[in-house]
Amino acid sequence: MRLTRYTDYALRVLMYLAAQPDQFCAISKISADYGISHNHLTKVVHDLGRLGFVQSLRGRNGGIQLARPASDITVGEVVRTMEDDFTMADCANCIIAPGCGLNPVLEEATNAFLAVIDRYTLAELCRSGTGFMTLFPAFHATRPTT
Repeated sequence: MRLTRYTDYALRVLMYLAAQPDQFCAISKISADYGISHNHLTKVVHDLGRLGFVQSLRGRNGGIQLARPASDITVGEVVRTMEDDFTMADCANCIIAPGCGLNPVLEEATNAFLAVIDRYTLAELCRSGTGFMTLFPAFHATRPTT
């Protein structure tokens, strides 16, 4: 199973926001910190907002933040929402599909993968001890409120 870059970016944005739960973060700052195209990240953030993962605030001190607590959002929920296909092999058009035992094995593997990522929340990915909180100076600075 390989996640798309789009899903990877979505998870990165959500982790970034989970690390700063009481702040609105600028997409430009997230883009710069991750080294990701601002335009591409804007599309990802737009979808995350449409899907109810993030909310935005316009204006000078605006930005984006999680729409729900990080402890209520599982990695599995994000992956299932962002990915459109979990098929590991194209068995439908295969000549040996009627007698092949591979498809059930791949389906079991996919289900096991999803079961594991369902156990983890965004809050757990960012908790102290994982090292994530030490990666960006923004996680240690407070944003001016004026």
